[in-house]
Amino acid sequence: MLWFALAVMTGLAVLVALWPLAFRRARPPEAASEVGFYQAQLAEIDRDVDRGQLAQSEAAAARAEAARRLIAATASEAAGAAGGDDLKRRRVAAVLILIAIPLTALGAYGLLGRPDLPDAPLAERKADVASPEALEAAIAKIEAHLAATPDDARGWQVLAPVYMRMGRYDDAAKAFRQLLRLEGENGGRRADYGEALVAAAGGAVTSDARSEFDKALTDTPALPKARFYLALAVEQDGDTKKAIEQYQSLLDDSKGDAPWTNVVKSRLAKLKGEPAPQIARSGLEGMSADQQQMVRGMVERLATRLAKSGGGAEEWARLIRAYSVLHEKDKAKETLAAARTALAGDAKAGAGLAALARDLGLE
Repeated sequence: MLWFALAVMTGLAVLVALWPLAFRRARPPEAASEVGFYQAQLAEIDRDVDRGQLAQSEAAAARAEAARRLIAATASEAAGAAGGDDLKRRRVAAVLILIAIPLTALGAYGLLGRPDLPDAPLAERKADVASPEALEAAIAKIEAHLAATPDDARGWQVLAPVYMRMGRYDDAAKAFRQLLRLEGENGGRRADYGEALVAAAGGAVTSDARSEFDKALTDTPALPKARFYLALAVEQDGDTKKAIEQYQSLLDDSKGDAPWTNVVKSRLAKLKGEPAPQIARSGLEGMSADQQQMVRGMVERLATRLAKSGGGAEEWARLIRAYSVLHEKDKAKETLAAARTALAGDAKAGAGLAALARDLGLE
């Protein structure tokens, strides 16, 4: 059925294109009647001379004019006859093309296509759960659920870390704040909330974030995440000596395989002016191919949107940080320059970008 429909559509398209060529209207047979008329006129002139009704001088002029028009009419008749033959040839060519194009198309499809595959209705197709579109649809579904039932702690637990991975730091901070409201005080939740606040501020440890880390340490005194960000706050205050002491203390209390030790070693090396330690790259390592594709797809869409429509300081910082996580330092620097140009009139945004650049080692 599909093949028949495609063949009919192809034939109609070719017919419409060739109709003016194959069925052009022929010229009316006016030339033949004009030839006969001028031949009769010449005979009439001769009869008028024989009857003495027309002088020889006038007859000569009349014959010349009639002869001239007779020659023109004869030439037109000959051209019309030739045009008829040409029309026949065009019609034959059009019919051949009309037949050849569908046959060629169907033959090519038979060789290169897959006519044996069964139909796959859209409603019956399985969605790729690892695709960016599927992830965004799932997030939208959870968000709609939470809009109707904001006290569902489980929903906020799912969304908060996802927001962090997507770079939606303001949304992540709101999600962690909801968890604190619904599930009560907890050192780990306080530290997560503070981390989201830092990320939303472009890497700067704000006073609100510092307060959250202090509360986290009150609940869990040795909590590494809170200790690290408080040391980072001291570093950003310019107290290098105290920052080194706090980083070193955290490193001494950590196990060698703790996930944060590499970051702490890097901060210590930078503050001491020593070469950066050889650290295994993280980025997308450990992710599946589908997960890597999903992350890169999100990053590229954000980059395209910012290049086309611009955005706020948070979005630019998100993209810069994403490129750093992907170990694409050149792109991170290019994005940093573009962000500074786009946000040139915003002093607060400029300060945030400068702090982020220092934190990521981009300058």
